[in-house]
Amino acid sequence: MGTIGTNVYTLADWAKRIGPDGKIAKIVDILSETNEVLEDALFKEGNLPTGHQTTVLTGQPTVTWRKLNRGIQPSKFTTIQVTDTCGMLSALAKADKGLVELNGGTTLARLAEEKPYISAMNQDLAGGIFYYDTDLTPEKFLGMAARYPYSDAPNVINNGGSGSDVTSIWLVGWGENTVHMIFPKGTKAGIQHTDVGKGEPILVSDDQTPAGEYLAFVSWWEWKTGLCVQDWRYIVRVCNVETAGDANTFDHKYLIQAYNKIPNMKLCKPAIYVNETIKTQMDIAASDSNNRFFTQVDDAFGNPVTKFWGIPVRKVDQLLNTETALVAA
Repeated sequence: MGTIGTNVYTLADWAKRIGPDGKIAKIVDILSETNEVLEDALFKEGNLPTGHQTTVLTGQPTVTWRKLNRGIQPSKFTTIQVTDTCGMLSALAKADKGLVELNGGTTLARLAEEKPYISAMNQDLAGGIFYYDTDLTPEKFLGMAARYPYSDAPNVINNGGSGSDVTSIWLVGWGENTVHMIFPKGTKAGIQHTDVGKGEPILVSDDQTPAGEYLAFVSWWEWKTGLCVQDWRYIVRVCNVETAGDANTFDHKYLIQAYNKIPNMKLCKPAIYVNETIKTQMDIAASDSNNRFFTQVDDAFGNPVTKFWGIPVRKVDQLLNTETALVAA
């Protein structure tokens, strides 16, 4: 990962470190198949049982050009400590014994029946990275939108839209000392699985009235994670992008501004996150040979990837077209 960091990894990297477990690898595939932000996000073990505490520089010390035989005044820098907490995203999955056996009775057959639960956790977390707000839901973690809530806030760029039919474009520079996901100290990254029946089906109730009972394989899925913004300068929000009717457009000059707000692209793994509406516009721009800002290349698997000045553009289905326009603080 070069200068991005030695203690942060993607979910796929963490799966390799855990061991040659085909089931873990399959879960990672499910997590990344519909929300590309989970492919990019870097995960780091927190230094607290409930999250991660960082020391953030808030004021620079002064320095002086000194003359011979002349002293200088001492100075100091100022810092604050910031604690980012983790939430616990959970699901209880029941796979009917008969249905699992019809599909071969293997571990992967059972996983196929539990895939909707894992996918639902995937969808929730992908949206939560941007929209969770601990003031409204304290059991979750603090997402990006709540950290960048005003149109005139630092690292927020106003695209000029209004009303409740706008969206945001996010430029995120992932890195060990910039922006990364966290998991509690002493735990493991990613979704953790508990086989309630320890490999055997158990008797469960259905959702009918009166309730009936049947044999099922029962799994408890849990994901303890949070978001750590160690350096706020490595997230830029382009807000108030109109999405209704013919007005749905973004101005590439604001992306240029966002690009130049990132202090050092070499110290992070940058990516741009948009919803389907904006991604389509960017893809169309990339297909225009006269466009100087967007390009399209194939990844290692032959899939086309749109890039803005070399930064990959990712589609996140959970980014809304119905955000309420941000206003000045």
